[in-house]
This record gives sequence, C-alpha cells and structure tokens, in this order.
Amino acid sequence: MFDADRRLLVWNKRYLEIFGLEADQLHVGMSQRQIIEILVGLGRYAAGTTVDALSEGTRTSLIEGQATSILRELADGRTVSATHRAMSGGGWVATFEDVTERRRNEDRITYMARHDALTDLPNRMALHEFGNGMLGQPMPGRSLAVLCLDLDRFKLVNDGFGHAVGDQLLRCVAQRLQREVREGTTVARMGGDEFVVLHRVKDLKAAEALARRLIASVSAPYELDGLRVEIGMSAGIVLSGEMDRDVSQLLQNADLALYQAKSDGRGTFRVFEPQMDESARARLNLERELREALTNERFEVHYQPLVKLSSNDVTGVEALVRWRHAERGLVSPAVFIPIAEETGLIVPLGEWVLRRACEDAKRWPAHVGVAVNVSAHQLRQRNFATMVFSILSESGLDPSRLELEITESVLLEETDANLETLHVLRSFGIRIAMDDFGTGYSSISYLRRFPFDKIKIDRSFVREIGEKPEAAAIIRAIIGLGQSLNMTTLVEGIETDIQRNAVLSEGAHEMQGFLFSPPRPAQEVDALFKVEHSKNKVA
Repeated sequence: MFDADRRLLVWNKRYLEIFGLEADQLHVGMSQRQIIEILVGLGRYAAGTTVDALSEGTRTSLIEGQATSILRELADGRTVSATHRAMSGGGWVATFEDVTERRRNEDRITYMARHDALTDLPNRMALHEFGNGMLGQPMPGRSLAVLCLDLDRFKLVNDGFGHAVGDQLLRCVAQRLQREVREGTTVARMGGDEFVVLHRVKDLKAAEALARRLIASVSAPYELDGLRVEIGMSAGIVLSGEMDRDVSQLLQNADLALYQAKSDGRGTFRVFEPQMDESARARLNLERELREALTNERFEVHYQPLVKLSSNDVTGVEALVRWRHAERGLVSPAVFIPIAEETGLIVPLGEWVLRRACEDAKRWPAHVGVAVNVSAHQLRQRNFATMVFSILSESGLDPSRLELEITESVLLEETDANLETLHVLRSFGIRIAMDDFGTGYSSISYLRRFPFDKIKIDRSFVREIGEKPEAAAIIRAIIGLGQSLNMTTLVEGIETDIQRNAVLSEGAHEMQGFLFSPPRPAQEVDALFKVEHSKNKVA
C-alpha cells in the first residue's frame, strides 16, 4: 500500500515471494520508484524493461480512476498481474498476483481456437487473419498467391483402412506441405482433406511452380503402420490484385479453380479465370433445381432393351433416369448425375429410380428382368440392402428379375462392408452386373472376389471394331474371361449389324444399343411387351 506521496506503507510476505526479495530489502517510507529500481537492478523483470516504463504504467492506471490490471513479464518466464486501486484519501493499494498458469491456459485456449487439433496447422479463422494481414501489408513487386488444395482418393483410404490411418495420413500431408514452403508462408487446414497455402510470389509462374512441387510431394507414396498408401492432390490458384484487401474473395476464387482442376481429372492445378465464377453460379442453380425436381418428382425412367444375341429376344431392360426440365427440356444425365453424386442427392434419386423400375417391371412378362445402376455412394449406405429388399417386397417383383449394375469405381472401395452387401443381395436372388467393364481399374482378382453374374463390355471397344484389330481382340479376351468365370457377357453400344455380328461371332451372350432400340419411356415399353405377348398368343 502506498500513501499520497507514493511512499510504501505496508506489504506482505507473498509480495516478497513473488519477486524473490529479502525482508530487509523493503522498509516503510520507500518510494515506489526506489522499489522498482531494486527489482530492475536485481534483474527480476524481463530483459528490456525499464524503471521509467514501469513507473509510467502505474501512474497511467491511477489517472484512469478505475482498478486496472497490468501484466508484467518476469525474467524467469512468469507473468505477474499488477492491479492498482486508488484510495479516497489519496494513495493506492497495489495487488500483485502470479498469473503464469492462468496465462498459459488462456494462451493454450487461444492457440487451440486458431489451430487445427489434428495437424497443428492454422485453422480457417487464423488463415483469414493471416491472409488479411498479408494483404494489408503489400510487398513491392509481390502478389499474394492463394492455393486451395484438396486430396484425391483420401475418402477411399479413410473408409477402407479406418479413421486412425486417415488421421495419420493427414498429419503426414501437413508435414510434407510445410517442408515444401519457405518461412513466411502460411499452410492451413480448412477441414476434412482441404488445405490452403498463402505465399508471396513475384508472378504466376512462381505460384504454378509451387503448386507442382506440392502436388508431387503429397502424391509420393506413404508408409503408415506397414500399409503402403497412395493418394493425389489437386490445386486451385489465384493471385491478389492491387485492390484486394479481403482474403475471403480470393479463397472463394481459388476454390472455384480447384473445382475445375478436380473436374478436369484431378492430380493437377488450375488458375482462376472470371468465367469460372459464372460456371459456379450456373452449377449452384442447377443443384437447386435438381433438389426441387427430386422433391416434386420431375424425373422419368426410360428403358433400353437388353437383347439375346442368338435369338434377338428381349431378356430385360436397363432403367435410365431422365430429368424433364420445364425450360431446358430433357437434361442429359451426364450433366446432373455428377452433381447428384457430389451432393449426395444420388442416394434419394437412386432409391426413387429403383422403386419406379421395380413397379414398372412388375407389369411386364415374367422372363423380362430390369437392370438398375447403383453408384458407389449408394452402396456405402448401411441400409442399402434393407432398402432394396423393402422395395422388392412393396412392388411384388421377384428378386431374380432385378439386376443391380455397379461400375468399376466400386472396386476402388473394396471394403468388407461392400463385399458383404453384394453377397447378401446375391444370396437373396438378385443378380449383380459390372457395368462399363474395361474402362477403369478392374482385374481378374477383383472379379473372383466380387459376386458378379454379368459383365457389361463398354461401348468404347465396340466403336473400333472393323477399324482396329486390337478392339476385337480385347472383346474376345473379356468374353473368354467371362466364360471362364461362368458370367454372362453383354456388349454395350451396338449400333450396326457389323458390330452385332462381330460380337456374336466372338461368343457374347447379349447386346444393348440403338441397333435394336434407344431408351424409351415406360409407356412405349408397355406397348412393346403387349405386342410381343399378342404375337406369342397367335402363334
């Protein structure tokens, strides 16, 4: 406690302990400045702390008229809080408290709020602070490059090997990214498998060179607990302009460029262009309309016949979804299916198609099956098999008449859950077909592990029949493979008699294509089977 003349009146043992003073070093009547001189002389305060600065801090806090706490850093790393409360008759009470642990906890909480717990990288909040700070302090001849990064095939690792391996992989990716950048560059994790790099560059070429280095580094194989893991990475780049002061817009533009890079095939980078913004808005509008169409059932199911090559008889049909848009007319599946996949809308859409296909097929002759496409996203749903069984029960369709087509991309997610689901479906009598065989990642080992009943040979091989000898050789090999595994082989995209005769001579069982019929609405298929039924009755 100090009197109105700033002289010491009373103190306690705790004050001596905090500052490491002996009892005889203080006495009544000492001025506050004398005490500060002793403490500074003994080196109790952090380096650079002066007597004048400490005295001025006390004076300023008393002028303000309210009890004010001042944090003081000590030489041994501790933090002391000094609170000065003025007394009515003059003088003041000074309270000193060792707040080192509390300060550490506060710093820890602040750090945790601004950093990703898994990788220890700055998080989204800190990234915005750093980015705006860098934009607010431009460097002559330098632009701020914003690189949005997204891992390719990370979900396959996470789902296939478990989240522990996925987390370990993310930590390794973070370390590799940090190794590739220089001091002053910010590497942040936005969440999931998305990262951002903020880097000052002299031109676009330097930013592109950095993107190439980062992609190459992250794409190198990983050894994780005895597992060899390979992923890739895509990047979107944007450079700041002279007037840019908000990093949010730059992040948005870099993200648009990233989306374009992933659309172009992944494992690469794209630089932001203004038209990307227009494309993004158009895509968002299409996504919104897609949701509305699903809610209001503006979809149709068309059917393309599957034909037995030896007799030209229709053995089944493939269900193909069509979107009848009020303004655009029929929207191509190539436009809306990728959006449905990315947004997860493929799950309710796929269920709707399956339900409609089973209901339609129930009206047709018992020998006619119906094939429905199933995406990897749908198959990952835990209740997928239950949902299929429920629809079959409600529609009354015999399970043996349903064929589920999966693409080779499902093989990339060869999890025990996927395999079990396929076996359960097949044990119930449902047929399983591999669609677009030969275009992706398949191998004989995959075919032996998955319970396929049919292989559908992709149309790309058929187009080259008669032009490239190897096309027929590939088809012959696939058909031979199917026969050795007791699988039916169907060739897609048959448009000419030459193609039909060629695949028939190679031993294919079925065909599908415009030579026999394009996809048709359910009403036309109804008419087709009524005509066939009438002919059979006359015969």
